[in-house]
Amino acid sequence: MSLRVIDAHNHPNWHGIDTDALVRNMDEHGIEKTWLLAWEISRTEYDMEPYYHQVMDPRDVSVPLWMIVDGLKKYPDRFIGGWAPDPRYQYARAEVYSAVKLHGIKVFGELKCRMRYDNPDAIAMFRHCAELGLPVLFHLECPEGTLTTESKSMNSWPFWYGGDFSVVENMCRLCPATQFIGHAPGFWRELSGDAAEDPERYPKGPVTPGGRLFDLLRRYENLHCDLSAGSAMTTLNRDLKLTREFFIEFQDRILHGRDDFGRAQMDLLEKLDLGEETMEKILHGNAERLIENAGKGV
Repeated sequence: MSLRVIDAHNHPNWHGIDTDALVRNMDEHGIEKTWLLAWEISRTEYDMEPYYHQVMDPRDVSVPLWMIVDGLKKYPDRFIGGWAPDPRYQYARAEVYSAVKLHGIKVFGELKCRMRYDNPDAIAMFRHCAELGLPVLFHLECPEGTLTTESKSMNSWPFWYGGDFSVVENMCRLCPATQFIGHAPGFWRELSGDAAEDPERYPKGPVTPGGRLFDLLRRYENLHCDLSAGSAMTTLNRDLKLTREFFIEFQDRILHGRDDFGRAQMDLLEKLDLGEETMEKILHGNAERLIENAGKGV
């Protein structure tokens, strides 16, 4: 089976992979297009995880808009641009409008900030994105084990992004016209019913019934799932039978994304034997549908 493939989650200039190398990697893996996503964050919040300094471009903080624009100019037929300025900034919504109009940005993402995503500034931004036709791709991670351990010292400032899982329902409820795409450990761990009790950042034990992610997806049609990174792959490989059922039920709201340069997601999809129609949706159809109205409000 030879299908078109979109990678709905990747970044330029990290782990030593610039846009030229990323396009070569895409060719090796049969990927037609990639959502090239920025990650904008303050220097103070970026420094919470020193590891990033080893794997990201030292010319700037994380992945700013200019890196995305450079990639779009060089490979306009291979990349879809995404950018998410911090919603707490006074003129962030105006700048998103300008980025859509000037640079053809089609995705608000990756949003990864040390703030609750259901705060008033974020909600205003998400409603603005709906007006512009942009889906919102967010990183959710609020590791209880890390917060509990590191907060014992008054001098530590443990990392977290987005808040606990309760913010996802608030976002979907308060912004019904906005299409949300969830990603990262705080999102995918909720496939299992014991997520609230498991202190691990990447739980690996058996999946238990009652995962809150099932409930939210059933109640909010504007919520989608991004398969990228170890967070999704670790969770989804815990119980392949349950994962197959999950993919069949929510096949219209799952996007193939990597946030990496291998084929872990494709390996998983091939194990599940989902059928061509479902694979078409996950590999490219859902991603295309979510950006088909991008830029409508400019």
